Amino acid sequence: MTNTCTNSGESARMNSTSSPRHSGFGLCPSFEPDMMRLHQRHEQAISHQPPNQSVDNPIPRVLVIEGPTASGKTALAHRLAEELPLEIISADSRQIYRGLDIGTAKPTPAERTKYHYQGIDLCYPDQQMSAGTFAHLAWKWIQAIVSRGNAPLIVGGSGLYVRAILEGFVSEPNTIPAELRARLIERLHTEGRDALYAELQELDPALAARYADRNPRRILRALEFYYGHGLPLSQAQRTFHHAPPPMEVLRIRLFPERERLYRRINERTHAMWQSGLVEETRSLLEAGYAPSLPVLTTIGYAEAIAVLHGKLPLEHAIERTAQRTRHYAKRQYTWLRHAGMHAPSGIIDLQMFGDEPSIIISTITNFLCQER
Repeated sequence: MTNTCTNSGESARMNSTSSPRHSGFGLCPSFEPDMMRLHQRHEQAISHQPPNQSVDNPIPRVLVIEGPTASGKTALAHRLAEELPLEIISADSRQIYRGLDIGTAKPTPAERTKYHYQGIDLCYPDQQMSAGTFAHLAWKWIQAIVSRGNAPLIVGGSGLYVRAILEGFVSEPNTIPAELRARLIERLHTEGRDALYAELQELDPALAARYADRNPRRILRALEFYYGHGLPLSQAQRTFHHAPPPMEVLRIRLFPERERLYRRINERTHAMWQSGLVEETRSLLEAGYAPSLPVLTTIGYAEAIAVLHGKLPLEHAIERTAQRTRHYAKRQYTWLRHAGMHAPSGIIDLQMFGDEPSIIISTITNFLCQER
């Protein structure tokens, strides 16, 4: 039976880091190459706080990197963290799981330590963490990072998690029965995503209109909510909404040219399989995790299980993984374009794959250190 990962305190402790306290953002009012001089100017920046805003508890300024899978979000985050006093929050709904490293493209243990990561290895594969639970953790991490004089940098692997952090989330009036979730997952496998999406259009047309990418997890979530609580999720979002704490946000969105992105996806897919995706999946199954677990039906792991069960040749599995990833990236493009039209925060769009951090460093530093 799938249980829920809700031990927020334990999760926070598992991801706590002994990151050194920087003297502050120290980048005001404009970017200078001498980082020592920049750090010394943080005290000048916070001296401009308005009277009703505590210097000891300022409204956090948060950076967010978004983009389709394999667009270079993690690489950009690391390069920015080399230049600025940042700590990274991974908002990836698969990187929260222990033991799923290769197939989720987790940063290495050395990188997690160096860049003071939060949000990784919070749950076991047979547990679940809602976007709301993750958002609560993220809000705590943001406050802790700011208290150390650093800036939070959210790397958005999951649009649902990022949205919950920035816009709030809907709490459930009670728990969804595991049997209902299992039945809907089975229907997804037998009837397909389009059939369940058509059902959602009838039950909750307002929500279905926002799910144009037809993300199967979001469709399942909406149907679970409807059948579990007897009301549309779109209605519950108005009734049971938890607003986020105050924060100022700058969103950096990567939109690489599609041909180059698809080539990158193909290369990364082959690298994952060569790095031991099959062996990693075998270890999970041998540890007793059922292949029907939602996280093991996701891209890469489903194909690896098919290889292990003799249902798919290795080369076909690799190609199917790449194909599913390309389709997923296409849906992410659609979602990000739509989300950007309604985002209340500042946005930087980077069209070129591999844009240098120097292109955006000045904008970021001005954002972090502008007078309040």
